[in-house]
Amino acid sequence: MIGLSPVLRSLAPISWLALGVFVLAVAAVVFGGLGFRWDPFDLDRRRLSRAEASLTAATQQAAARTAEAEGQAGQVARLDAAVQSAVTLERATARSIQTARTADDSFLPLPADRADRLRHHDRELCRIAPDLVGCPAAPLPAGDGEPALRVASSSRRPDPG
Repeated sequence: MIGLSPVLRSLAPISWLALGVFVLAVAAVVFGGLGFRWDPFDLDRRRLSRAEASLTAATQQAAARTAEAEGQAGQVARLDAAVQSAVTLERATARSIQTARTADDSFLPLPADRADRLRHHDRELCRIAPDLVGCPAAPLPAGDGEPALRVASSSRRPDPG
């Protein structure tokens, strides 16, 4: 230790500064290796909050894309059902037209069996697509004091007086 003292006294102020920086660097490496962290500007917390915000945004975007895909799949299913209904209606109408044109009585005035065929076709159309014009209205739930079912076209209640 006695031999070190004259060396320390002979150091210039710039050397003391270099020695202090060297000691701090060695301490930072040693303490960093032991798991100590010094974050005077709170950069880790800021990085963490940015990462959490990014995760939240990504999760919301994924949920939106999932909902959009489900909605699109539902729309495709409804469109397929509408197309299938139109095809079924077209087939039923084509069969009825073909039967009506090839029937033995197609050139005669409308007899009872021909009228029955037309009524059957109308019932089939109304069964396939009940919202067609001319189809009977679907029954609605009854209101207070009304019979169990009522027809949509008779939505007025009878006048009690």
